Amino acid sequence: MTRLHPEDAYEMEVNRMNPWERNYKMAPKIREMYPPGTRLVLHYMEDPFAPVPPGTRGTVDCVDDQAQIHMQWDNGRRLAIIPGVDSFRKLTEEEIMDEQGPDIPEDGPAPAMKM
Repeated sequence: MTRLHPEDAYEMEVNRMNPWERNYKMAPKIREMYPPGTRLVLHYMEDPFAPVPPGTRGTVDCVDDQAQIHMQWDNGRRLAIIPGVDSFRKLTEEEIMDEQGPDIPEDGPAPAMKM
């Protein structure tokens, strides 16, 4: 009798699952990868009716039980992205720092100008 490697057994189990079960099983890993507050940039959204435009940035609100990442987009939209269907990536630390603008000098903000 041949024993399967644990990863092979897991893959066989996942292949037998229906899409709902597969997504439900993936959700904890997606939550770990994209916790609330994570900044993402969208490359492409598979939505024929009202996609969020490519290049739009947003903040993760939550990940639901079907592994959909619910977003608050910077353009005001609230629409989930689906890993494996939509294309996106996390912003780098440098991109996040650039969004936050220049640092305030150590001696405090510049005094207000009198008119």
